[in-house]
Amino acid sequence: MTKLRVGVLGIGSMGRHHVRNAKNTEGFELVALADPAGDRFGVAGDMEVLPDVESMIAAGIDAAIVAVPTVYHEDAALKLAAAGVHTMVEKPLAADVASGERIAKAFADAGLVGAVGYVERCNPALLEMRKRIQEGQLGQIFQIVTRRQSPFPARISDVGVVKDLATHDVDLAAWVAGSEYESVYAQTTYRSGREHEDMLVASGRFRNGVLVNHLVNWMSPFKDRTTIVTGEHGALVADTAMGDLTFHENGDMPVQWDQIAAFRGVSEGQVVRYALTKREPLAVEHEHFRDAILGVASEHVTMEQGLTALRVVEGILDSARTGDSVRF
Repeated sequence: MTKLRVGVLGIGSMGRHHVRNAKNTEGFELVALADPAGDRFGVAGDMEVLPDVESMIAAGIDAAIVAVPTVYHEDAALKLAAAGVHTMVEKPLAADVASGERIAKAFADAGLVGAVGYVERCNPALLEMRKRIQEGQLGQIFQIVTRRQSPFPARISDVGVVKDLATHDVDLAAWVAGSEYESVYAQTTYRSGREHEDMLVASGRFRNGVLVNHLVNWMSPFKDRTTIVTGEHGALVADTAMGDLTFHENGDMPVQWDQIAAFRGVSEGQVVRYALTKREPLAVEHEHFRDAILGVASEHVTMEQGLTALRVVEGILDSARTGDSVRF
């Protein structure tokens, strides 16, 4: 099989991991690296580090992975689309909706695969969670809650916690719910002295009636990556930092304590933690991108889906700024 010639633009904190996975993805041949800042993490090996996207295109690539700061996504993506290069852009798709619309249109008009790097969709816990929900394990879904908390990452300078972190939860919650956002209400704070927000609380509703809540911040001295889906038969809890999935089943034993029984809708049942095959999510994401280019599958996050997430993210920021709920 002829391998796809791949280039990686941006080999910094995130791009270095793309380099490693591109080297190891069957069907990929990593032929070009580009970063105006050079090889800060020493991942190039014997490969030359090119100065820009133009020189990477000139190397003769079939596909590209863009891992530069968000503000540079549009310039790079439009040049790659014009050159006929299938491209995966790290999340978020662009710095704003208008920019994202131009990117998505360029790839659609050129008939190219355009993907967005929402790697959480490839997390083993979330893949298993979504499969079990689709199979009906929880019955009707009532609510999705996400928590994404950690100390501030020094690598981030161009966006706040909403576009950097909450965008993951916006995308994965809609993917798990199988629906689009109908409305959202949000509040943010600025506690670290930076120009961008560093804490978020948001609540909303999907078009299918499922409630959603997001708690996101860069001010916690611990890392928390949790997604909880509650339905009529119990709850599935995904710890995506560890790739673990646990099922909390509604109990089938009657509550015999009258004071509690009067207030509780369900009782506690069995708790099961599933044994999962834990592959690196980024490796799975690269395979999805490859398979989309080859036309054998379509599990990648499309640019249209990335654009939808970007619209919700901007709605969250609008709501936080105005104090009003935003409808989509």
